[in-house]
Amino acid sequence: MSMRRIITLTTDFGVGSPYVAAMRGVILSINPNAELIDISHAVPPQDIRAGALTLAQATPWFPPDTIHVAVVDPGVGSARRIVYARFGQQQFVAPDNGLLSCLALREHPSTIIAVEEPGFWLPRVSSTFHGRDIMAPVAARLSLGLDPAQLGPVLADIERLDWTEARVAGNKIEGAVESIDSFGNLITNIPEDALTKVPRGEEEVAIFCDEHETRGIFRTYSDQPEMTLIALVGSTGRLELAIVGENASLMLGVKAGTPVKVTW
Repeated sequence: MSMRRIITLTTDFGVGSPYVAAMRGVILSINPNAELIDISHAVPPQDIRAGALTLAQATPWFPPDTIHVAVVDPGVGSARRIVYARFGQQQFVAPDNGLLSCLALREHPSTIIAVEEPGFWLPRVSSTFHGRDIMAPVAARLSLGLDPAQLGPVLADIERLDWTEARVAGNKIEGAVESIDSFGNLITNIPEDALTKVPRGEEEVAIFCDEHETRGIFRTYSDQPEMTLIALVGSTGRLELAIVGENASLMLGVKAGTPVKVTW
């Protein structure tokens, strides 16, 4: 009997890509009652790290047992594995190339299974489109109640990227811009709990990003006038830098990886 279950899609295919439509078509052909939600198809091409951050920021907010399909897969067709993994109450089907490793910073997946049983794939598998031919049909069958244990052997761990953590020493925190959101705001790797003892006033704390400096840590963007560089804790729970009403990344020429320092 058909079951209604949410399946999300996250890819680097680009907005309006026919590849996204092909995956959606495969899923709906197997489970017409699946509820499909696009998290993002604007992950920069082949940028596994950006895809991992997207998953970590978005997927924890979905209902229990949501199935998340993620395809940022520069090694498609190679010896890299495809895995099923469960993090808390969320399920994932993705290439095992570090795409799930930002999630693993919070908790180790309770289940990891190599997707190796071809009986759950499409009959013909392209060497360049495993998202359509393997991951989409597997997700659709999981949404119909397939036991993940049937997908293949259990694994001990997933592939992990090197995620640099912010360092706190004395009255200084050293971190970096970890990602840039669609508004051009600079999201750092400095978590809110690292700022617990940091004063918030403009006379007390300074934040440096590359050669740029701002003072004070604020609550909202509107706490400063337009065109002002501002620091605040954003919705990701991390320190971010923004230019009020403008694109900070473009205006400052700052990219992911740029060092950030907080001193007080």
